[in-house]
Amino acid sequence: QVQLVESGGGLVQPGGSLRLYCAASGRILSIFDMGWYRQAPGKQRELVASITSGGSTNYTDSVKGRFTISRDNDKKTVYLQMNSLKPEDTAIYYCNAYIRQRLGIGPRDYWGQGTQVTVDS
Repeated sequence: QVQLVESGGGLVQPGGSLRLYCAASGRILSIFDMGWYRQAPGKQRELVASITSGGSTNYTDSVKGRFTISRDNDKKTVYLQMNSLKPEDTAIYYCNAYIRQRLGIGPRDYWGQGTQVTVDS
């Protein structure tokens, strides 16, 4: 089985920074795209940032210039550095990874349990 375990969320003041971590474990042959999504109360889950296995990145417009996604393929870990945080960044942040467990089985999406990020003075 595959698990994605997130950490690094918390309470921060506006303008502050947080770094989110997500480590994949279990039977894994290949990890393709990895990403971070978020869901605020009463809103749909949205893609925040994604990164390919080769390091190409994509960001939603509202976080460009403030957030940076990166990954360590050897550690099977994806990071999200969040700077200049705003109250509207408050949400539960979910890690996502597209993983192939073994040959003969197609890759599929896996999700972490979510970590709360609250931006409030």
